[in-house]
Amino acid sequence: MKENKVTIYCKNTQSYHLFEAGTTLLEIHNRLEIKLKYKAVAARVNYKVEDLNFSIYKPKDIEFIDASSQSGMRVYVRTLTMVLAKAIDELYPANYLRIEHPISKGYYCKLEGANLDMNQSVIENIKLKMNEIIASKSIIHCEEKQTKEVRKMFSDKPHNQDKVSLLDSFGNPYCRFFRIGNYIDYYNGVLLPSTNYLAIFDLVPYYDGLLLCVPNRQNPVELETVEANPKMFEVFKEFVGWNKIMNLNNVGDFNVACCHNQTFNLIKITEALHEKKVAHVADLITQRTEKVRFVLISGPSSSGKTTFSKRLSIQLMVSKLKPVMLSLDNYFVNRDATPTDENGAYDFEHLHALDLTLFNDNLKQLLAGNEVEIPSFNFEDGKRYFKGNTIKMNEDSILIIEGIHALNPELMTEIPPSTTFKIYVSALTTIAIDNHNWVPTADTRLLRRIIRDNRYRNYSARETIARWPSVRHGEEKWIYPYQENADVMFNSALLFELAVLKSHAEPLLAEVPKYCDEYTEAHRMIKFLSYFKPIPEREIPPTSLLREFVGGSSFRY
Repeated sequence: MKENKVTIYCKNTQSYHLFEAGTTLLEIHNRLEIKLKYKAVAARVNYKVEDLNFSIYKPKDIEFIDASSQSGMRVYVRTLTMVLAKAIDELYPANYLRIEHPISKGYYCKLEGANLDMNQSVIENIKLKMNEIIASKSIIHCEEKQTKEVRKMFSDKPHNQDKVSLLDSFGNPYCRFFRIGNYIDYYNGVLLPSTNYLAIFDLVPYYDGLLLCVPNRQNPVELETVEANPKMFEVFKEFVGWNKIMNLNNVGDFNVACCHNQTFNLIKITEALHEKKVAHVADLITQRTEKVRFVLISGPSSSGKTTFSKRLSIQLMVSKLKPVMLSLDNYFVNRDATPTDENGAYDFEHLHALDLTLFNDNLKQLLAGNEVEIPSFNFEDGKRYFKGNTIKMNEDSILIIEGIHALNPELMTEIPPSTTFKIYVSALTTIAIDNHNWVPTADTRLLRRIIRDNRYRNYSARETIARWPSVRHGEEKWIYPYQENADVMFNSALLFELAVLKSHAEPLLAEVPKYCDEYTEAHRMIKFLSYFKPIPEREIPPTSLLREFVGGSSFRY
């Protein structure tokens, strides 16, 4: 009988290889003696991320990845989460783990259920148990069964209502889950092949919970340095609290609400909360003892800074102020004077891509009551022009300045700090898929950007996804280090928005070719959106921040 073999192309070796059908990725990795900078954690098979226990039965393109890649780090962190959840289940069975959200370079976790004092002793016990599980070298099995059977498996154990609700809203006949020994869990992506692949982690006390510390993606043999984010934590805490009041802690809860025609009220309440928050920010500005002349608004890409600025302007006018808008983009230096990055490409997100001298001089002139001619920047030829556009500030005027560097202390070195009010805007998504599967805030922003880039700039989803790593790199360097400088933070995420973005984003993501690097992210996002029941956008008001991305806004951009 002829031996059944399959041909694979390994991108790491840049060559074809022949293997027996049913060979696992781990066996292929070992036979080819793949050498990565760090230990392999998974592989991209035809650009889809698969675990190393995945078996090959047909010709495939394969690329092994380590934790220094975005996809690889997700695999690592998911596995850490399962080991953490298993440790808590064994030590404190009356409690259960809930991953609230990413923060401070880690993941904020709480133990729900029975009243348990989250002290250092408890954390050390959990850490010790995790290390025991890791040292056991237990195989992490990925299994698939009928959804109704998987549902029963989870419902047989307490504290799994989040997963039961999620499975009930799936509509898929079969479901994949993971198992370590007798402990089962659900994750929205693949895991490591065994527990001993986990090398480093830490648990530290964090407010009333703990922080799961994870490796640094640039150097995954070292842990990320924990950063203090007290202002951002308070914003997360407030919105998670709102979710609990509305009984919408996870996607399953949300889908149930949608099926019971509760979306109308959900949209109205969420939009009202946004408006109340914008009005509150306006009140903080007008009630300051020192008179505020400059409002500085910063935040990462697609956080909704522009719509927030326009809505804040309206609230400031209600307070008898006259807002004047100014974009930092006007102050770009000419292209030939733009700093370059480590690859020699123009770095448009560098602070010194702006003419700081001219900017500060203009602000000083405005403070003195003088009329100032504002430059315009032509992005096509990369040059600055003066076209006679002037602004002037009166006693009741307030200048609203929007840009990624607005919170950087080096931006306005010649302006009295007492005249400024700083605002950080970001889409801090607080709804989770379930207790162990959070929604990264960057995913919401990426979906927003894919839709907006296609609608207003005619970019494909593939083009936007290709640019995204560079955008994120700029945010890490120029935005996040200064976010806690803000006087106030505004959460631009809307509880219902992923269910609205779904209908806009799915067709665009489906157009990404299946054999390109960007398909990995497109496939992940399509799967992520599949958890949400779509809802119509007709009830979303024209002033909604979401309209900046999906269209139909009453504001002009």
